[in-house]
Amino acid sequence: MAVVHMTDIDIARGASKKPIREIGEKLGIPYEALLPYGHDKAKVSQEFINSVQDRGNGGLILVTAINPTPAGEGKTTTTVGLGDGLNRIGKKAAICIREASLGPNFGMKGGAAGGGHAQVVPMEEMNLHFTGDFHAITTAHNLLAAIIDNHIYWGNELGIDIRRVVWRRVMDMNDRALRQINASLGGVANGFPRETGFDITVASEVMAILCLSKDLADLQNRLGDMIVAYRRDKSPVYARDLKADGAMTVLLRDAMQPNLVQTLENNPAFVHGGPFANIAHGCNSVIATTTALKLADYVVTEAGFGADLGAEKFFDIKCRKAGLKPAVAVIVATVRAMKMNGGVTKDALGAEDVAAVKRGCPNLGRHIANVKGFGVPVVVAINHFHSDAQAEIQAVRDYVAEQGAEAILCRHWAEGSEGAVDLATKVVQLAESGQAEFAPLYPDDMPLFEKIETIAKRIYYADKVLADKKIRDQLHEWEQQGYGNLPICMAKTQYSFTTDPNMRGAPVNHSVPIREVRLAAGAGFIVAICGEIMTMPGLPRKPAAEAIRLSETGEVEGLF
Repeated sequence: MAVVHMTDIDIARGASKKPIREIGEKLGIPYEALLPYGHDKAKVSQEFINSVQDRGNGGLILVTAINPTPAGEGKTTTTVGLGDGLNRIGKKAAICIREASLGPNFGMKGGAAGGGHAQVVPMEEMNLHFTGDFHAITTAHNLLAAIIDNHIYWGNELGIDIRRVVWRRVMDMNDRALRQINASLGGVANGFPRETGFDITVASEVMAILCLSKDLADLQNRLGDMIVAYRRDKSPVYARDLKADGAMTVLLRDAMQPNLVQTLENNPAFVHGGPFANIAHGCNSVIATTTALKLADYVVTEAGFGADLGAEKFFDIKCRKAGLKPAVAVIVATVRAMKMNGGVTKDALGAEDVAAVKRGCPNLGRHIANVKGFGVPVVVAINHFHSDAQAEIQAVRDYVAEQGAEAILCRHWAEGSEGAVDLATKVVQLAESGQAEFAPLYPDDMPLFEKIETIAKRIYYADKVLADKKIRDQLHEWEQQGYGNLPICMAKTQYSFTTDPNMRGAPVNHSVPIREVRLAAGAGFIVAICGEIMTMPGLPRKPAAEAIRLSETGEVEGLF
């Protein structure tokens, strides 16, 4: 008899969901503190969040990964599986992940809610409009853009140099045609023509700010700190100078409250925020994570892309700014990805090749060493595929053991929490051992260019950073203006330790060219752009959108 393959959306649609009220009760959230969006999702009120701040914190578990490959790693799937596994072994655990952007959903990637039997539901709503947070962020961002052009139109009292307006517009879609545009064309009534462009919403500084703010007052203060333009004397113009911060905060009031949903096994999950893991810090919101830590024994969260980007930013930006101390880090890897790092092409991954696995393992080893360098104990999760050979799995285990860590085979995609019990047990063991002595990679008072060099040399294993005098002078100028204590947010390809996306494995003795630096004064970091990083992606030759439609019964098809 033929085996029927169930897609992720089939599995999600067949889930036995509980009313969101019952999910809240698992964490001690009273129903009156929930703001329901239908029966299966709700926001948690700021009043309730304020009321639990005097409680102690649970253990914080970071799930990160090797550099992503076309073979697939399953970081979110492992995050969900581990959360379910912790609940299965009797721990009160909550999951914290990011919301999905419509751009990747209709472009290349598909959904962002896990997969197989380790998913967060309602999967369709989460990958579409959800509770409207991204729309609110888009609107607040573009309100500021409109206010800037309106201010210039009505006399430009602040003396904005229209050649130096740095605030672009955003939309939550991949559209390369909007990367660079001319605005205000069409005559006197439409304002002063200038060159501008669009970024994707997840690259907006407003998104980063929402995810780093602890409450609405902090949010408004950070929004006011955003630099939107410069005058002819190069002095900055802030959002608060335009009196935009108040109205933006109003638009973001509901979006600031974390969203509570559930896993397939009816365990609580906070899904909130979604900053671009290249141009921003790629973690879910501070308010969701810190709230979950007050309510659960363990909180499992993830950071975008591989550990060289996501984990480094999680540690050096999010944990630094929010005062978080992670107890354990889980690095997700697959046998298939090891083979790709070892030189095997995607169409040949099904064949057993232990030698290729061994050749690819140094990529994993680099990430293990890097994460340990932050003082956080590490366990490796081998996300199992049915094509994995026992000898290949053992090769990964042996390699990881040589690095002073343990690799655990995980079958949560196929088996749900049962397939993650071993991983959950190991995580608890490490967390309770008290081994964690977390410290960021560099101190606040280190000069900005030295911070960039520290990341490039210690995390990427580069031998030098290439930056012309203009970039070094800009960094020095920001130091003179009082921004020297900010952390660095590296924007580079996720596919490699280098700035070349095709260079897999664990390369050494390469250089990191810095193309541009940007000050995100509201978010509170300096962005160093390396190589060809896009803040507005384009659609692929065959967009995922081509396969997405409604069935005759009104259900979504083709979404992941």
